[in-house]
Amino acid sequence: MWVEYRRTQTLMAAETWQEILEGEGLPVRLLPVDGLEAYGESAAFRVMVPRGREHVADEILRKL
Repeated sequence: MWVEYRRTQTLMAAETWQEILEGEGLPVRLLPVDGLEAYGESAAFRVMVPRGREHVADEILRKL
């Protein structure tokens, strides 16, 4: 099960979050807020992490 960890305003911002978190070994999924039909550079995205691993994402970000 995946949970929303962050929302971003663009695909580029979502991919940046993904690179940071996955670089530390935490799996990430990106989903457009308005559904797959809205997928594009200017779409808002949800940055999803596995349920129960949100604290790991918090720790990764504290190290930045």
